[in-house]
Amino acid sequence: MKFVDEATMRVAAGNGGNGALSFRREKYIPRGGPDGGDGGRGGDVVLVADKSMNTLVDFAIRRKYRAPNGQPGAGKNMTGASGETLEIRVPVGTVVTDIDTRERIGDLTSDAQTLRVAAGGQGGLGNARFKSSVNRAPRKTIPGTAGEARHLHLELKLLADVGLLGMPNAGKSTLIRAMSAARPKVADYPFTTLYPNLGVVSLGLGKSFVMADIPGLIPGAASGAGLGIQFLRHVQRTRLLLHVVDIAPPDGSATPAEAVIDIAEELAEFDAELAQRPRWLVINKSDLLPEEDLGAARALLLAALAWDRPVYEVSAATGAGTDALAGDIMVWLDEQAADRESAEREAARARAAEADPEV
Repeated sequence: MKFVDEATMRVAAGNGGNGALSFRREKYIPRGGPDGGDGGRGGDVVLVADKSMNTLVDFAIRRKYRAPNGQPGAGKNMTGASGETLEIRVPVGTVVTDIDTRERIGDLTSDAQTLRVAAGGQGGLGNARFKSSVNRAPRKTIPGTAGEARHLHLELKLLADVGLLGMPNAGKSTLIRAMSAARPKVADYPFTTLYPNLGVVSLGLGKSFVMADIPGLIPGAASGAGLGIQFLRHVQRTRLLLHVVDIAPPDGSATPAEAVIDIAEELAEFDAELAQRPRWLVINKSDLLPEEDLGAARALLLAALAWDRPVYEVSAATGAGTDALAGDIMVWLDEQAADRESAEREAARARAAEADPEV
């Protein structure tokens, strides 16, 4: 299946049904009054997040959706049937924006979450609504209103705990293969990864996290060069970034320090907030250098970067060092979750105390 992470669509909610103009006509009721019923409400258009979907490719085929109209009212005070809600399934992680107003309508971040993107029209009023002591035979009705119509932009941002960054051939795809069950294509030429990959890293019962691998970045990516910048949106939701660097680059390539600096600059140009996110350095392909040379290369790299954050040495090809890396990531994520829960409890207590000072 082709990976598609952006799409546009037009949606139209159903129109409300018209109110009815009707009078009672029964044999033994000579002065029957108005009995026109109201129209039904038009159907809404609702997006539903579905964890079984992982691409927006369906919307490259079908781009227009319309909910059913409400039915008109009828005599005997019968209200018209309302139009059924039209549910459109989208992947978890979809951000919805109105193209015409540039309003961000919502963000579907959990399975089965719903978002109404177009409201159905109100049903009209039948003439029975206008009966009064001075107007016993009203001929007035109100038609139903039109449903909302919108031109929407859908953007998929994958939900992952950890995102991988790095130059082409830094070994990101090999690393995600070594640490998870994901099996992205791996080769010795640039841009092997053409679309994002997700892998679940499991460390035992109840201990797992999701890792995202995106195509490699190159200098000038923020201006449109290469492939990775198209998919940087997918690491915007991550809590931790792993910056993978090739410690033994081929002749003529950028030095490890230059590779890290180039990616950091592209990251800052794309999203300043993302550039400030926690980022660990993962020195890959450690198996390609003797131990003495590896130590010297590491010292040179850290000195050039003035790096003061966590550093790991791994060999994605052999799996060396990946278990320690995965374990430390899990510990860090658990600590972050505990901190968030503590902050939420404190905020809840503060709100309760503000609402009732005696609590």
